Amino acid sequence: MSLTGHTSPIESLQVNTNEKLIVAGSQSGSIRVWDLEAAKILRSLLGHKANICSLDFHPYGSIVASGSLDTNIKLWDVRKKSCVFRYKGHTEAVRCLRFSPDGKWLASAADDHTVKLWDLVAGKLVFEFREHTGPVNVVEFHPNEYLLASGSSDRTVRFWDLEKFQVVSCIEEEATPVRCVLFNPDGCCLYSGFQDSLRVYGWEPERCFDMVLVNWGKVADLSVRNNQLIGVSFAQSTVSSFVVDLSRVTKSDSIPHGLIRDDEPLVPPAPTGSSLRRIYDRPSTSCSKPQSRVKHNSESERRSPSSEDDRDEKESKAEIQNPEDYNEIFQPKNAICRTPPRNSEPFPAPPEDEPIAAKEAVKPTRAPHVQMLLPKQELLPNPVQRPPIASSASLTRAEPLVIPAARNEPIGLKASDFLPAVKNQSQTELVDEEAISQIRKGHETMCVVLTSRRKNLDTVQAVWSSSDIKNSVDSAVAINDLSVVVDLLNIVNQKPSLWKLDLCAIVLPQVEKLLESKYESYVQTGCTSLKLILQRFLPLITDILAAPPSVGVDITREERLHKCRLCYKQLKNISGIIKNKSGLSGRHGSTFQELHLLMAVLE
Repeated sequence: MSLTGHTSPIESLQVNTNEKLIVAGSQSGSIRVWDLEAAKILRSLLGHKANICSLDFHPYGSIVASGSLDTNIKLWDVRKKSCVFRYKGHTEAVRCLRFSPDGKWLASAADDHTVKLWDLVAGKLVFEFREHTGPVNVVEFHPNEYLLASGSSDRTVRFWDLEKFQVVSCIEEEATPVRCVLFNPDGCCLYSGFQDSLRVYGWEPERCFDMVLVNWGKVADLSVRNNQLIGVSFAQSTVSSFVVDLSRVTKSDSIPHGLIRDDEPLVPPAPTGSSLRRIYDRPSTSCSKPQSRVKHNSESERRSPSSEDDRDEKESKAEIQNPEDYNEIFQPKNAICRTPPRNSEPFPAPPEDEPIAAKEAVKPTRAPHVQMLLPKQELLPNPVQRPPIASSASLTRAEPLVIPAARNEPIGLKASDFLPAVKNQSQTELVDEEAISQIRKGHETMCVVLTSRRKNLDTVQAVWSSSDIKNSVDSAVAINDLSVVVDLLNIVNQKPSLWKLDLCAIVLPQVEKLLESKYESYVQTGCTSLKLILQRFLPLITDILAAPPSVGVDITREERLHKCRLCYKQLKNISGIIKNKSGLSGRHGSTFQELHLLMAVLE
């Protein structure tokens, strides 16, 4: 299935609880909602001015929360195609949003080093947690208790008590930023995803139950299903999924690897189901006082007020005791392709490493079996029989081996099967040398480009020191390198008093080139320079051109009139570009709209 509709790169996406809707946010600030079964767009939500960094569905309603680079948090009603509420408070990009399990709170994590808790009913900020010293990447609610976990680029995982609004514990031993966190469904532990590793934590007291080396790089998301943890990472156009068997991961009741405070004794975790703090009040489906009750007309089925029927009426609850009995009701009517498939069977284990590779693996203290799903691999009902190979799942091994992070070949595949046959080892070495030489050639080219740019800037600086700004701009234009012009304009834009009418006549042709550039920084510099020119000189230019001709010969006035005509002609050319781009949305859309309004006098 392929869903289209966005015209700019997608930054975030989320699937709702029943997997019928998917929402995606783009770099332009637009949000689109698709119906998965019909494979069509339901809604287009517009309102953000910059990248959509995070999305989350409300657990019990058709509400979507969005966090953006513009620092705003918005709640959208998917049914009404409108913004329900907007929360302001963060000063930098909002990186993660999570609704509480009872749907009453919304937690937000941002680059301003804070975690904020919002009350959805009151529409206001409940509390702000400020203990992080770096951008907060992810936040997650405990599935049962009033507990919140957050992971940050300051390499710490913090746990927050949502009754007392204070830190429960802080884990700060990692060497890489925390990329994602996820509580186990029963709430017994927290899984934390780092660069090429998975850690299992407890929080009272803080401790590390287990650590798994996983070659997933920068993991983007985690999920638990069928007692397996699924991790997903992406790099450029490749998406990879990894599976960790949780039955072989230590979650509690074990001696930790470290990370236990010396001033507190080791306390075994509370049994599953018990709670040290308040539990969420989820919406109930029980019917305490039904408004109507169906009565049978048959005389034989009528009962007295004191009969069993009245007792049933008082104790009647519409709760589902065994969800398995209602599979046919809750399953979608139209079958859609899902990855992974929705069945009760766990992911099959891929082939293990060869014995030679296994001997080279590093043997850690605890090493649960890690599986990696190969891209574009189809699960066949009758797999091809393979010769016996070493298996880390064998009962004869006390501690199975872990796939090392420095693998040269993917699991189950041999790179040599996809490469041309090599006659001898020397040819392989020659190929490696050629690859290194190509890299070195590119490095030398880049050094030459940067050296040339530095010399050009030195030349412009020397002209500015010995003469004036006009001559330095002339020299930068004569070099015929837009990067030098951009560097110079970035300096001149900081001091508007340097601008003169003759400087405008020189800069405007370069501004036109910058506005049509494919580089975002060039476009931004061109917009800034054009805005300064329009605000300071456009009224002067229009007044001089509209003035009646003077009597006699006035050389100074004639020169000024000539410069104004050049500037006016160039501004007319630029106005067409601005008009075409004023309809854009996102980061530069508002800038082009403002410039279009300033240039309205030219029309």
